[in-house]
Amino acid sequence: MAKPRKVIVTCAVTGAIHTPSMSEHLPVTSSEIAEAAIGAAKAGAAIVHLHARDPQDGRPDQTPEAFTPFLGVIKQASDCVVNITTGGAPTMSVQERVRPAETHRPEVASLNMGSMNFGLFPMLKRFPDLSHQWERDYVGNKDIIFNNSYDQIEYILTTLGASGTRFEFECYDTSHLYNLRYFLDEGLVKPPLFIQTVFGLMGGIGAHPEDVQHMKRTADRLFGDQYRWSVLGAGKNQLPIAAMAAAMGGNIRVGLEDSLWLGPGVLAKTNAEQVGKARQIVEGLGLDLASPDEAREMLALKGADKVGF
Repeated sequence: MAKPRKVIVTCAVTGAIHTPSMSEHLPVTSSEIAEAAIGAAKAGAAIVHLHARDPQDGRPDQTPEAFTPFLGVIKQASDCVVNITTGGAPTMSVQERVRPAETHRPEVASLNMGSMNFGLFPMLKRFPDLSHQWERDYVGNKDIIFNNSYDQIEYILTTLGASGTRFEFECYDTSHLYNLRYFLDEGLVKPPLFIQTVFGLMGGIGAHPEDVQHMKRTADRLFGDQYRWSVLGAGKNQLPIAAMAAAMGGNIRVGLEDSLWLGPGVLAKTNAEQVGKARQIVEGLGLDLASPDEAREMLALKGADKVGF
């Protein structure tokens, strides 16, 4: 009898896109981030993707010290794989963005594979009454270019590669897949590649089913059996795209970084609720969730005993 395919669920618990005024449930303090990550892992997430925030006003904080309090708590309470962002916020320098992963040496770090316009400003129509001035300035900025040049990508690869950290390659458009192919040809990345295709963020590819199929076909052509595919659907696209990907042989990312919602007009109270929805999709297709150790094997990770926290 054939064994059920294992599906890796990643949960991105807070991120740098949504702001605290948009949802009272968005984790901000280190204890809230730790609780969110542990809850997501208990609900079935094999990987937790982590950002940090200033506990006073919730703005993104990419100092290594901001990550320290919750990394140790998560490790003690769960065997989940920890993925630390190198994206930070799109307004940060690459040196600032890479420091937490450089300091804490996680099993996985995210890596954005190309520069792009980054449009958060449509959210102002949905959230006109933001509490902090920094939220209004950040979300309303129509001049953000998320800078991920070839030199910056190579800087992150070489800075983190020596510690054995592997990467979640975030690809927001077709060109990002071709950029990744370049780095594979140059020997700067090694399979199995963990490719996270991102849909529905303004400035990147859309969230139509044909967009999802196009990215999958392109990745198949460029990488063959050298990669593991996962999807991230922004906002209302989160669960429909998760369902598509699971049915097409992929893995899933959910979490309050990507969507504040559990369903139409219903805010998610916890990240674990969204993981539970992803679990229903996976198991409804007759598939199984990958455990953290199964995810480590699938992605050729170094193991939790070799991190720096």
